[in-house]
Parts: sequence; structure tokens; C-alpha cells
Amino acid sequence: MKFGVVVFPGSNCDRDMIHVLKNIKHQQVEEVWHKETQLNQFTTDDCIILPGGFSYGDYLRTGAIARFSPIMEAIIEFAHKGGKVWGICNGFQILCESGLLPGALLRNNNMKYTCKNIFLKVNTTNTTLTQVCTAGEILKVPIAHGEGRYYADAATIEKLKKQDQILFNYCDEQGVETVDSNPNGSLLNIAGICNEQRNVFGMMPHPERASESILGNSDGYKLFESLVMKELAH
Repeated sequence: MKFGVVVFPGSNCDRDMIHVLKNIKHQQVEEVWHKETQLNQFTTDDCIILPGGFSYGDYLRTGAIARFSPIMEAIIEFAHKGGKVWGICNGFQILCESGLLPGALLRNNNMKYTCKNIFLKVNTTNTTLTQVCTAGEILKVPIAHGEGRYYADAATIEKLKKQDQILFNYCDEQGVETVDSNPNGSLLNIAGICNEQRNVFGMMPHPERASESILGNSDGYKLFESLVMKELAH
């Protein structure tokens, strides 16, 4: 399995992601510049990652300009063919803007940029991103965003629930989903989702910042461990 990490103007988590994949997880990784127009070096067994940051300075709307970068057409085609695509924070915003994931990420309900550790409940293990987790498992992972409030219309929310597409929910340390444990006002405390085909993943928290013991937290490593497994465990 090979990983491609896309670099947009304003990306600032690409190096963190490459470090975890290459030096911690010992995977083959290539940088993919946003002006490239093809992904011929990757197969559908590989994974393209859209990292966090402030692509194009978050002008207009987070992810709105990056969605029109030349590489995005190739990424959309790659995803439609079954290739895995993982967007984190700004990457999640770009995936929603591009239509690869439903809904949108709106400004935090407190109107402030929020950077802190939060708790996530794993809502489903039926994806390659979460297959080594257990249902209901609690992970401590940092967030860093000003526009992370997940929103979609009622029909879309119902479909996400019915089709088991909600990956993570914000919760407290005991796993209880409360208003206080929701850092941005996301509907249903949603912190991450996948598409219907279960090969495109988006999440606001940053697992790459919690994937080695030297940082005092390695809960995020589980997602990398899960992703490199060849087949679903169930």
C-alpha cells in the first residue's frame, strides 16, 4: 500500500502526516502537489490523504478554492474508482466542498478557533479506517479548527445514520455525548463520516498529532494501523 499526501498552498499538517506514515508506520509515501493533474502512480489499493491546514488562506470559505485545484479532478476520479481518500480537518472541508462527502463544515458555534484535546467515540468499525477499533471505544485526539461544525439537511443526516456512515462522535471521557463535549456545535456531535461506498473518510480531529508516545498520546495511531490492514476484519 502506498500513500499520497496532497500539498495545497497553506497546508500545514502535511509534514506531520508524512512523518507518521513514513517514520512511525514505515509506509511508502509521496507528496502530491496541488497543481498535478493525474495520480497514475497510485492504484485503488492505495490511499490519498488531504491534510489539515489553511488551503488558500481559507478565503471565501474553508476548502472552497482548494476544491478547484487541478489535482482534485484526479482525486474525485480516484475515489469513484474505489481508491481510498482520507481528509482531515481542512481535508474534510475540501471533501465536502468537492461533493465526495455530503454536508458542510460551518463556523464553530462559539465563533472561536478551538485548539485542544477532545474525546471521540468510535461509532462504527465497518470501515478500513476504524476496523481495528471497537464499537464505542473512546479516543483522545486533538482538534484545531474554526469551522468544524458539521451540518447537513435532515434527509442526509437520517441517511448517514441508517447507512452507518457516521465514523466518530464527540463525547466526554466516559463516552457520553453531551452539549458540553461538542466543541463546535456539530449536528449529533458528528466528528467524522464516510461516503456510501465506505472508501472516502472525513474527520475534523487530528490523529497524526496523537500517534506516538513521545507526544504523550498515541490514540490516533489506531487509525493508521487500521488503514494499512488489507481487508476488513469482519
